[in-house]
Amino acid sequence: MNIYEQLNIIDFAVVGLYLVTLVGLGAWFSLKNKRGVDENYFLAGNSLSWKSIGFNMWGTNVGPSMLIANASIGYTTGVVAGNFSWYAFIFILLLAIVFAPRYLGARVQTLPEYMGKRFGNSTQNILAWYTIVTILLSWLSLTLFAGGILIQQILNLPMWLSVLLLLAIAAFFTLAGGLKTIVYTNVIQMVLLIVVSFILMWVGLDRVGGFGELVSKTPDNYWNLFLPANDANYPWIAILLGYPVMGVWFWCTDQSMVQSVLGAKNVKEGQLGANFTAWLKIIDVPLFILPGIMCFVLFPSLENPDAAYMTMVTELFPTGMKGLVMAVLIAALVSTIDSSLNALSTVFTMDVYVKKINPKASHKRIIKIGHLVTVIGAILSIFITLAINSIKGLNLFDVFQSVLGFIAPPMSVVFLFGVLWKKTTAKAANSILIFGTLFSLTIGILYLWVFPNNPEAGVKIWPHFLLLSFYIFVFLSVVIVAISLLVKDKSTHQNTLDYSGIAKVSPRVKLLWGVLIATMIGLYIYFNGH
Repeated sequence: MNIYEQLNIIDFAVVGLYLVTLVGLGAWFSLKNKRGVDENYFLAGNSLSWKSIGFNMWGTNVGPSMLIANASIGYTTGVVAGNFSWYAFIFILLLAIVFAPRYLGARVQTLPEYMGKRFGNSTQNILAWYTIVTILLSWLSLTLFAGGILIQQILNLPMWLSVLLLLAIAAFFTLAGGLKTIVYTNVIQMVLLIVVSFILMWVGLDRVGGFGELVSKTPDNYWNLFLPANDANYPWIAILLGYPVMGVWFWCTDQSMVQSVLGAKNVKEGQLGANFTAWLKIIDVPLFILPGIMCFVLFPSLENPDAAYMTMVTELFPTGMKGLVMAVLIAALVSTIDSSLNALSTVFTMDVYVKKINPKASHKRIIKIGHLVTVIGAILSIFITLAINSIKGLNLFDVFQSVLGFIAPPMSVVFLFGVLWKKTTAKAANSILIFGTLFSLTIGILYLWVFPNNPEAGVKIWPHFLLLSFYIFVFLSVVIVAISLLVKDKSTHQNTLDYSGIAKVSPRVKLLWGVLIATMIGLYIYFNGH
């Protein structure tokens, strides 16, 4: 089934009209606000309520790449991938109760700044570079990869040309409306994404004949969150041990996810906002995974599971509506790419160039460096994306999770021990951030490219990537403890963080988290009874 052949001139016209309108709106907003925006707009002035925090965190997490990847894994394995949404509540709770009070108590704007207060400037500098690598791999290249697959499906182009086209559209957005285009139009896109996904879910259920029919027409294991230990795709032990490594990094230590909590009015609002995010994560399964399962029932002979979402769109939606869905997906992808390039440029320019290389740089010089880094980042991301595209034997969802699984261990180790164990030294933390990261990424390169598993040929060198991530985490944990206890730390930095004034958890926060925990236990019991 060729998706390109399912589209006509009206759909492509809708795509073009939507993108031009979006750029026009952004440019209009930019002109309307040409006097500039004060700093509190970007720092939120510690004014965010729980509702803003919840929607911002969830909105940062979801997007077209997640939608396409989750539909793909839903098509091949059912609801088991829901663990990556529902199991997350434990680590969002960890953020709310353990990390958020400490972050807010330290009055920091960024997580590198927090670790700088804990361990010193050297750790803050290393974390800046770590953030650059993370943005290149997890936010920019993976988004380009998912976007390239989408453009391939829509326009029938090769991956390299699809990626170049996406970057060109991103540049067009920036030139025509700047990043304000993204800021002022992202809400519209998120609302449309949610509405479209709900419509697709209901139309799909109607075509299948209802939820009961959907369950009866799929294998029993499609409705189990925990699969047997010998399952080839997602054994329960791999999820139980491996996801927490990724969960701690993503929900508790990644700047993009945590910054909404950093902008909270107070600790209570931050904790309630995190709770709201965890509730919103529940709808990920019906919004993103269920369409893939329905596609398995309606179109069981699909050659490429990564095309599950777009197949549902092209087969179930009328002309024009197909074009609107594609336009929203492309525009939201461009939004993420623009934001990623901007974050990359900002971190390098301000935390590396201005702080370490040229502290007296003029404003004009800083802007030039920022533009140069943006271009270099775009070029590097193309090569990384093409390398990701060369990974064999994994679908889109598994590619996402495996790459993140090799990024996560060093950061999870440093933050868990740095926050929870007072004896952790700067030398130990820096060693994990430098050598631990090189070790973890090297294992990832060997796993994904050099010596990949090949089940079809009967070659299995490695354990499941989630278990491998867990083993790396355990190894680095042993190393950070050993260095902290056995190696003298010559750092003269004094830890100035004081947690004595952390407020107790309010009764309302306890109640809402208690209800959520009970709800999640109920969902896990229900989806393991098949």
